Amino acid sequence: MAQVLEFKLPDLGEGLTEAEIVRWLVKVGDVVAVDQPVVEVETAKAMVEVPCPYGGVVTARFGEEGTELPVGAPLLTVAVGAPAAEPEGSGNVLVGYGTQAPAARRRRVRAGTAADGQPRRPGTAAAAPHARVTAPAPASPPVPVSTPAPAEGPVPVISPLVRKLARDNGVDLRQLAGSGPDGLILRADVENALRSAGERTRAAREPVVAAPVAAEPAVRTPAAAPRAEAGVRIPLKGVRGAVADKLSRSRREIPDATCWVDADATELMRARTAMNAAGGPKISLLALLARICTAALARFPELNSFVDTEAREVVRLDHVHLGFAAQTERGLVVPVVRDAHARDAESLTAEFARLTEAARAGTLTPGELTGGTFTLNNYGVFGVDGSTPIINHPEAAMLGVGRIVPKPWVHEGELAVRQVVQLSLTFDHRVCDGGTAGGFLRYVADCVEQPAVLLRTL
Repeated sequence: MAQVLEFKLPDLGEGLTEAEIVRWLVKVGDVVAVDQPVVEVETAKAMVEVPCPYGGVVTARFGEEGTELPVGAPLLTVAVGAPAAEPEGSGNVLVGYGTQAPAARRRRVRAGTAADGQPRRPGTAAAAPHARVTAPAPASPPVPVSTPAPAEGPVPVISPLVRKLARDNGVDLRQLAGSGPDGLILRADVENALRSAGERTRAAREPVVAAPVAAEPAVRTPAAAPRAEAGVRIPLKGVRGAVADKLSRSRREIPDATCWVDADATELMRARTAMNAAGGPKISLLALLARICTAALARFPELNSFVDTEAREVVRLDHVHLGFAAQTERGLVVPVVRDAHARDAESLTAEFARLTEAARAGTLTPGELTGGTFTLNNYGVFGVDGSTPIINHPEAAMLGVGRIVPKPWVHEGELAVRQVVQLSLTFDHRVCDGGTAGGFLRYVADCVEQPAVLLRTL
C-alpha cells in the first residue's frame, strides 16, 4: 500500500505570505519525479515554477487556477512507494521545504564510483594504493562534485535557475555550502563547484610518470613556458555576450548616481488585494509599479530621455517604452512593454505575463528586446533589499524594487509592523541633478505608501 504525502506551498524566499496559482503543470493520476515542477504560482514579485520534493502518483490537487493560497497551505498529495520504504526527497528545492533523510542516507555513491567517490571503470577492481601510471590513461568520466555537507535541514536555494543549473550538471546541492546570507546557495557557488570538478577531471587525466630508481645527476633543461591558468572558460556570446557589451558601454559612457528610500507598501498590497477580489483579470504588483513609474515620468520627464553624445544634446521622449529585467536560463534579458504610459493595470499585467513567458521560452523577438526608454528592475525576487544596477544604455534611469518584508515602522505616530520595501533610482547625472531624481523617487514612494496619490494623476 502506497504512502500518501502532503506537499504544502513553500516559503518562496521573498518574505511574502501568499501566492496565486497561475497554472497547474500536472493533473491527478500523473506520475511525477523528484524535483519535477508541478505548479506555476505568482507572488507579489514574480511567477515561479514550484518543484515537488517527492516522486510518485498525484492523488489530489488543492486550489483552482486563479486561487490565492497562504504559505503552508496544502498544494497536492503524492502517493509514494510502500509504507515500509521510507520516501526519499531531493532537498534541492526552495527555502522552507524539502525532505530530511537520515544522515546515513544523505551521502549517495553513484553507480560506477568507488566508496571514496572516485570514478571506477566497470569490471575492474579498485587500484592499489601505490600504483603508478606510466602512460596516458584513457579518458575518465567527470569527477563528481563533492564538498563538505552542511547541517541537516532543507537546502537554502531560492532561485529556480540555480536549482536547474545544479540538476543539469549533476551537482548535489546538499553537498554545497552557500556563500549568500544565512548560507544561501547562489549561482556562483554552483559554478565554482563545477569549475573545481573540471580541474579535478583534468588532473585525473594527466599521466603520472614513475620517478627514476637510480640517483643520477639532474639534467638541466630549458625552462618550459608557463602553463595557462586552469579554469572553465565560458564564451561571452549570444545573450550573455550582448549583455556584457551593453553593460560595459553603459559603465564607460554614463556618469550614474543612485539614491534610495524605504517605503511602507502595506496600503499598496491591500489595494492590489481589493482590486483582485472585485473579479475580472488579476492585477500583478509589477503592473501597479509600472503605472506608478509612468505617472512619475509624466511629472519628471527628464528621466525619460537619452543623451545624444554626437550632438551633445539631451533628447526627451514623449512616450514610455518600459523595460523590465527578467532572468532566464540564457541570462539576463530586458523585454520592453511598448507605450506603457497608455496602458492600464490590466493591460500591463497581460503584457508582462506574455513577455515573461516568451523570455522563458527564448522566443522574444529583437523588437521586444530593444527600444526601451526606462527600466523597472524587480530584484526583490532574489531575496535582496537593495542594489545599484548599471543603467540599460542608452536610457537615463532605472527604478529598482527590493523585496517586500514585514518590518517595524512608525505608522500614524505608533510603532507597528508594516510591509516595507526599499526603492532605488540609478540615473544619468547628465540629464538631471539630484533634486529631480529625488523628486521622482519621492513621488514613487508616496504612491506606494498612499495609492490614492496616483489617482490624482490618472
